[in-house]
Amino acid sequence: MSTEIHKGITIKSENEIGQMSQAGKIVAMTQVVLANALRIGISTLELDKIAEKEIRNHGAIPSFKGYMGFPSSICTSINNEIVHGIPSKRKIQNGDVLSIDVGAIYNGYHSDSAFTIGIGDITDKTKKLISDTKNALKIGINAAKNSARVGDIGSSIQKYGDKLNYGIVKQYVGHGIGRNLHEEPQVPNYGSEGKGVELKSGMAIAIEPMFNLGSWETKVLDDEWTVVTSDGSISAHFEDTIIITNDGSRVLSEIPEKKNIPIQKIN
Repeated sequence: MSTEIHKGITIKSENEIGQMSQAGKIVAMTQVVLANALRIGISTLELDKIAEKEIRNHGAIPSFKGYMGFPSSICTSINNEIVHGIPSKRKIQNGDVLSIDVGAIYNGYHSDSAFTIGIGDITDKTKKLISDTKNALKIGINAAKNSARVGDIGSSIQKYGDKLNYGIVKQYVGHGIGRNLHEEPQVPNYGSEGKGVELKSGMAIAIEPMFNLGSWETKVLDDEWTVVTSDGSISAHFEDTIIITNDGSRVLSEIPEKKNIPIQKIN
């Protein structure tokens, strides 16, 4: 059983970490399968079907399908879409930037991860945005450790993003995770060092920086799910589920093959 601590945040047991780790492996394997399947002309609905089959074949359930009414197994967000894009018959085109968010439930425990990839001919500026956002995730993970504060994570990401003049999305944040997809604490991509909830060994959180080439401001489309940049600028999004350990943190949604997912796929 989890040990409850203040404000509903739980410390995961070794058994729970094991379940979440398996969920994380399934998420990571699914991301690799999706990256390999990506090509110009494939629809995001096709990607959604591929992901659901992969997740279920490994004995897990898609975290997102039916969550608060969300209709699909993954989120597919293109170009100026930041997060929560709904898969459809829309086809991937040359020059698109695609963010894919994947979640899986294994034996009642969630893992959540996202990556962004450019398709075909993308600009150097866009390549850099994707690469920098990916690096921001690493920076955030490095700041997450026992006795650190949530603000240390957000501050490290914000300083990096501000230095590079990106719009750092503020309305949507990382989160605790475990039996529920979204748990306490919230993990913003901005903040002050030494502020916020103290991290303890056994806490599980999802860190997910979102950087825009333009403004940080966002709006939600009429489908009531898809979040886009207010100024139409390109956005990138990376996410991993981690467990806080005594000497740092461990990424639960990572396998060796996932490290080979490129920031650009040339078809």
